[in-house]
Amino acid sequence: MPNRKKDDLFEFEIHTMTRKEMQEAMHRRLRKIYNEFLNAFEFIKKYPKSATFFGSARASENDFYYQKARHLSERISKELGYTIFSGGGGGIMEAGNRGAFEAGGKTVGLNIRLPHQQQRNKYTLKTIEISYFFVRKVALSFAAEAYIFFPGGYGTLDEFFEIVTLIQTGKIPKVPLILFGNEYWGKLNSFLKDTVYSSYKAIDEKDLELFTITEDEDLILKKIATSPERTPLPSSEDANLPLAIKQ
Repeated sequence: MPNRKKDDLFEFEIHTMTRKEMQEAMHRRLRKIYNEFLNAFEFIKKYPKSATFFGSARASENDFYYQKARHLSERISKELGYTIFSGGGGGIMEAGNRGAFEAGGKTVGLNIRLPHQQQRNKYTLKTIEISYFFVRKVALSFAAEAYIFFPGGYGTLDEFFEIVTLIQTGKIPKVPLILFGNEYWGKLNSFLKDTVYSSYKAIDEKDLELFTITEDEDLILKKIATSPERTPLPSSEDANLPLAIKQ
């Protein structure tokens, strides 16, 4: 049998793999996923009071929403003492980290590893590298006392619908879910209200109250300040889990 390099499943041509090789590759992948989840949760536990910023990675420094995210982040950090989380990249993610950085606050990035490496923004004081988008999304979903969404693309919308679904189904507590940008998010809200709710009855009317569309910074800070602190994440010891799956 040829000596195959034990690396990611992508290293193999599936049709040339034996069943044993496929099983070994699968187990290596599962170990890696498990350890990434464990490391991510242990990392975010260090920051019990935080707000997470989401939005387009394409927003430039001169973009209206970049500047709004930067200013809002600065206020949350300075006035509330919250850590600011982001995906660690550019655009709105950078703006969120930058505002907290300039306020002298804590600023954290959960950076994704990509074939063409995502450039980690320089305003994250602490960061963790994650290989899988779904691991990062789950970690960000459990990381904060508030989620603040600025206009963005498919990734931003995916993250928004993930979190609003988790709140709707009771998988995570109801926390401030802020959509910053009246024009952008207002159109989505109209679709949800007029089509998804009114025409198709696919959601309940109360589901439209799970998020707040606003550009009022004072209101946002008030909602965050009056929101209860999230229940701490269980540690590996609490759950009687090993610190890592052995290779």
